[in-house]
Amino acid sequence: MSSSFQHQPTALTVHQQSRQLEISFDDGSNFRIPFELMRVYSPSAEVQGHGPGQETLQTGKRQVEINAIEPVGHYAVQPTFSDGHDSGIFTWEYLYFLGSQQAQLWQDYEKRLQAAGVDRDAPMPEKAGSSCGHHH
Repeated sequence: MSSSFQHQPTALTVHQQSRQLEISFDDGSNFRIPFELMRVYSPSAEVQGHGPGQETLQTGKRQVEINAIEPVGHYAVQPTFSDGHDSGIFTWEYLYFLGSQQAQLWQDYEKRLQAAGVDRDAPMPEKAGSSCGHHH
């Protein structure tokens, strides 16, 4: 993550009806980021893993909602999703990336679903415990 990202959000609105996070930046950009996209691309270790190829493909998140959203310093927000996921810290830079690259990110997601042979609405496999798979 480079620290060269200078844009600050000027507004942030959680739209529960349309399940979108609307965020405006001081460069005039305005993005509406679906909760599903945020949840699928959550920057948490639980989703991203601890290195390339370690990602956990997220499915069944079309109806996910954001129950709460907490500021993290002056650089990020931490949403609590309705499925209990709350470990993702979304920096302004990452939200800008999600918003500006939505079309590409959806395509990548669809490709990953196809490659895994699963449906977007498939339930997530139950994991033993909710840890992120530490070796014992």
